[in-house]
Amino acid sequence: MRIISGIHKGRRLNPPANLSVRPTTDMAREALFSILYTTYEFADLRVLDLFCGTGALSFEFISRGSEDVTAIDSNIRCIEFIKKTATDWKVEGLHAFKADVFKFLQNQSRPWDIIFADPPYLMKESLLLPAMVRENKLLAPGGRLIIEHPSEIHFSDQEGFIEKRSYSRVQFSFFTFEEKPADATSAKEDLPL
Repeated sequence: MRIISGIHKGRRLNPPANLSVRPTTDMAREALFSILYTTYEFADLRVLDLFCGTGALSFEFISRGSEDVTAIDSNIRCIEFIKKTATDWKVEGLHAFKADVFKFLQNQSRPWDIIFADPPYLMKESLLLPAMVRENKLLAPGGRLIIEHPSEIHFSDQEGFIEKRSYSRVQFSFFTFEEKPADATSAKEDLPL
């Protein structure tokens, strides 16, 4: 796995061989960041990387200038690898924590600009993620939830779904939970005469 762009471009992540993870492919990561590049200034983003595994996505955001990236995984060996790599690369702004993702989301109140989730591919509980993010108001205005998943899992009928992009066996579903603006006519009626 290599970092595709930014100040760490070309650097390789070398996780232990027995680390049980399924990293997002370089091709899919490159496509995802091409999509995000058209909408966001990376330096301004607060990013939450759920089921972070090796942290490849977190390091990609850091490499592109994001200064506030939080990585969550329940596997302590993943977290130790991310912390060691961050130290070796002299990376600041990347915070890695061992936690159950679902419990973590239930106890959060700060919003993020980008929430990326890459749960184990056949984890049925992944279908709960959009509602948890929406109900806990974890996306900042203009923010996006992005879930990586296999073609066997479908999110298109869930509230906030925008689109799905496919890259070989990798699928990304995008969500936003914007507040609906007040009806302009009713707002005018409330004004004093």
